[in-house]
Amino acid sequence: MIEFKLDPKSGSPFYRQIIDQIKFGIAAGNLKTGEQLPTVRSLAVDLKVNLNTVAKAYKELEIQNVLATQQGTGTFISDIKIEIPTEEKQNKLQEICSEFSSIAFSYGFSVDDIIQQLQKLKIR
Repeated sequence: MIEFKLDPKSGSPFYRQIIDQIKFGIAAGNLKTGEQLPTVRSLAVDLKVNLNTVAKAYKELEIQNVLATQQGTGTFISDIKIEIPTEEKQNKLQEICSEFSSIAFSYGFSVDDIIQQLQKLKIR
């Protein structure tokens, strides 16, 4: 299971962030076919968002056949292969790095400080 995180500063609507995280989770192999997702209510409570936000994300993914909802049982990852285009992956990584670096720079860290810390994390 993946841990959902929403970023209010990203400019992307919360339902879109949920959709992207599920799709990237499937593409990366972190979400497997048949795996059950949290209920709309529990995910909304965890993320502190309106129920309709999560419901909208799940509904859109159902329409795309990424998710399957079984009444009374839950919402599950469908048997679908998702490949994220290289350009989209690069754009997402650039977005993450831009946000991360702007925060680090605001605390006075240099690029070298960031690289050293990332290399330490890689070693673990």
